[in-house]
Amino acid sequence: MRDVVVAGVGMTEFGRFVDRTFPSLVGEATGAAFRDAGAEAGDVEVVLYSNSGAGLVQGQESVRGQHAVRGSGLEGVPLINVENACASGSTAVNQAWLAVASGQVDVAVAVGAEKLNHTDRTRAFAAMLSALDQDRLEEIRAELGSAGSGSVFMDIYARYAQWYRDRTDATPEDFARIAVKNHAHGALNPKAQYGGALTVDEVLAARRISGDLTLLMCAPMSDGAAAAVLTTPERAQRWGAEPVRLLATVIGAGRAGVYGELVPRTAERAYAMAGLGPGDVDVVECHDAASPAELIVTEELGLCPPGGATGLLRDGATTLGGRIPINPSGGLGSKGHPVGATGLGQLVELADQLRGRCGARQVDGARIGLAENAGGYVGPDAAAATVTILGTAR
Repeated sequence: MRDVVVAGVGMTEFGRFVDRTFPSLVGEATGAAFRDAGAEAGDVEVVLYSNSGAGLVQGQESVRGQHAVRGSGLEGVPLINVENACASGSTAVNQAWLAVASGQVDVAVAVGAEKLNHTDRTRAFAAMLSALDQDRLEEIRAELGSAGSGSVFMDIYARYAQWYRDRTDATPEDFARIAVKNHAHGALNPKAQYGGALTVDEVLAARRISGDLTLLMCAPMSDGAAAAVLTTPERAQRWGAEPVRLLATVIGAGRAGVYGELVPRTAERAYAMAGLGPGDVDVVECHDAASPAELIVTEELGLCPPGGATGLLRDGATTLGGRIPINPSGGLGSKGHPVGATGLGQLVELADQLRGRCGARQVDGARIGLAENAGGYVGPDAAAATVTILGTAR
């Protein structure tokens, strides 16, 4: 397999954009990625387009990507539609990597977009619900009990939070600290949906959603797009790009009846592919659709021993300026969670961190970045997870 680099990245703001179209969002994100890479749309040989909810939210099925790239210069380029729940964006990156690494193409673009905000909010909730095993839907609801959040996924995260509390010293205050930290990070990110100063008391006093989860611990419904140009080191040099190396991209799938092994298994394969270990990682973007997930994933990635994530949080190790900053972008809770673009948004943040482009939220000396992106539910674990590792150019 050939070496692959990320030559350019781009993204829109994440937020609520009911009146914007998919072509508008995708055109902005891909245009920014092309400018970053020094490339043109005509250089692209394949497009991997990720989206999760357009079928149920907008009624756009089957040709989602062909619709979304209209006007971007990518019309007519071979295009593959990618859907893998909340891990769709990073899955598109994996498939773009494979196309370049295998020698099938020299230039691939992964682009993801989502519009979850709609005048009919029930459509977005229906899209989220579709990421569960429909044959087991009533069984899953019975397992979760009558939490009544209106969002089955927040009920799932509340269950994970309780399990985590049962085996560690974590408290609801720790879950609130994650939200406080990430909103402070998000305030430094001009592309973030939310950001600003919060207190632990404010987070705990917010409207209760499910179990220990309050509104300020939960990722919002978001719209937005993000893109990355993948190519060979030689082509990136010819363009005059400032690339980062794509050291590992691994997809894992959950197994029904098994909990807590999907992310560790996927991370282990990613570390092996990159020839690195958890101690080599300088900055992390993880899938914190609810705040407790950050603590759980910190341990699943091997960044600390089991039960040690609360200590890292309380000591400030995962805050900007700490030993291993996690979610400097603001994470899903602050930056936003436009499902099909979420994994690519993580990649944009890491590529910019490794190139020293993040301004006030820059992680000093960052050379290795890791992203964990997960989605769907097979019960009791997620249906899909990816771990992607980037490194600075040699």
